[in-house]
Amino acid sequence: MQIGTRWADSAPPPPSVPAALAEAIRAANVRGGSWTLTWLEGRPIADHSDGTHLEIDATGAVTDSGSELCDEDDDWLTG
Repeated sequence: MQIGTRWADSAPPPPSVPAALAEAIRAANVRGGSWTLTWLEGRPIADHSDGTHLEIDATGAVTDSGSELCDEDDDWLTG
C-alpha cells in the first residue's frame, strides 16, 4: 500500500514523488493551489487544484491530460 500526500505548489514535491513526476510538476508552471499525490494500481498520479492531471503511464512516461479529462462527464453535477 502506498500513501498519497498533499503539498502547496509553492513547496518542492515531497521525496515520495517519483523523480520523473516531480520534474513534470516543476515544469507545469501552475501558480496558487496545491498538488495531491495518489496511487492507482501502483502508478503515481499528481492532481493540481486547477485541474492539471499528471501521471506516469504503463510505459513509464509522464502524461498530462489537463483539466479536460472529465469535463463532459461532469455536466450532471451542475444540472
